[in-house]
Amino acid sequence: MTQTLGAGIETLRTAMVGPVISPGDLEYDDARSVWNADIDRRPAVVARCATTADVSAALGFARQHRLEVTVRGGAHGVAGNAVSDNGLMVDLSLLREITIDPVTQRAHVGGGALLADLDAAAQAHGLATPAGMVSHTGIGGLTLGGGMGWLTRKFGLAIDNLVSAEVVVADGRVLRAAADENADLLWAIRGGGGNFGVVTTFEFQLHEVGPIVQFGMFFWSLDQGEQALRLARQVTTALPAEINVIIAALNAPPAPFVPDQFHHQPGFALLVAGFGSPEEHARLATRIREALPPTFDMVTPMPYVQLQQLIDEPTAWGFHRYDKGAFAAELSDDVITVLAEHMPSKNSPLSAMLIYRLDSAFSDVVDDATAFGGTRTPQYYIVVTAAAPTSELLLREREWVRSLCQTLPAYVVGHGSYVNTGKLDDAQVRVSYGPKYERLAAIKAVYDPDNVFHRNANIRPAARG
Repeated sequence: MTQTLGAGIETLRTAMVGPVISPGDLEYDDARSVWNADIDRRPAVVARCATTADVSAALGFARQHRLEVTVRGGAHGVAGNAVSDNGLMVDLSLLREITIDPVTQRAHVGGGALLADLDAAAQAHGLATPAGMVSHTGIGGLTLGGGMGWLTRKFGLAIDNLVSAEVVVADGRVLRAAADENADLLWAIRGGGGNFGVVTTFEFQLHEVGPIVQFGMFFWSLDQGEQALRLARQVTTALPAEINVIIAALNAPPAPFVPDQFHHQPGFALLVAGFGSPEEHARLATRIREALPPTFDMVTPMPYVQLQQLIDEPTAWGFHRYDKGAFAAELSDDVITVLAEHMPSKNSPLSAMLIYRLDSAFSDVVDDATAFGGTRTPQYYIVVTAAAPTSELLLREREWVRSLCQTLPAYVVGHGSYVNTGKLDDAQVRVSYGPKYERLAAIKAVYDPDNVFHRNANIRPAARG
């Protein structure tokens, strides 16, 4: 049952510039909805903040009324941490202003901006910064956990390009986190998730990218799974930084370049993005075709913003979702066998597996330079996602994801997970952050000693004294 705050809501409305939404308001159901349709929670109040001062006011109201605090950026997290029953949602969706300085190659980005907002603004100047692969993802949550995407091998994670941030901490203070001011807070938010405050503005370093890049998709049927994954292992261990490859298990799209008989058919794919010369990309395409002739392929130049939108449709709002992930030092034969054997068991054409290759610029950053929940050694990140149109159909897909991940060799599962994936319990969070956890807990005790921001991959504040 949703908590009602009565006349107290009017106090918050008076204190804020942005709208305050409560149960009974026409906008309420839309305001409480999140990307994962399997999440159905009813907050007591949604504070749709239009200014940084609004965020401070909302946090003060939550303290006064002892309300659990959640933070909504793009609302894209599978675990649905953006919303809770009877809590206060700090909704940043109005804070989407972006300023690009093409001379210094810096971007100032509102905490509620989406990847599409940043991509469009930066590409107007031929610039970009590493971010995710789905344009309707929120910048905030993605960045705070790390931020993997097409540019990670060339320019690192999103957090490696985060220069400074404006952060509203638990007691309502507005702080600047930068190398020369609250440097411990900057270190913590570069990978420590939403544990330390509400980021209302991000400052990113930009890089020259595009506007036209190269793309290739190479697809093989399920019965070629082990061969395709072995080829992927061979290709990804010797790539120039200007090329990124995502290894995927997915259903072929009903696109014009796909022969009709393969529309919606499950299989394995290499998705190749080239940021260097077209000739370099073409040489890799030829090598892939000769090593294992694909069922079909497509190689073409495309705008960078289009690359960023390629999987927007299969990752659209309104589907029920569940995912799990794991880091792997290598794609061993044992790992490949597990992946190939489990893919035929998925039922929903929306369910998929993606494997990121993490090396080059990713590995040029030393482990303790950021709070990233993992090491910077060359490795892979495997994420398996179940997606279905109804909650009932998700049940079977969820078991498929769990079975696959539980069958992976113990040395993979025990290595921790990317904190932006799924819901992690305390033990999994500790394993993922490893030796960084105690340092993060000490910083948490400074900026959020009462663990106000706990709807996340939670880091508990160190004991006082």
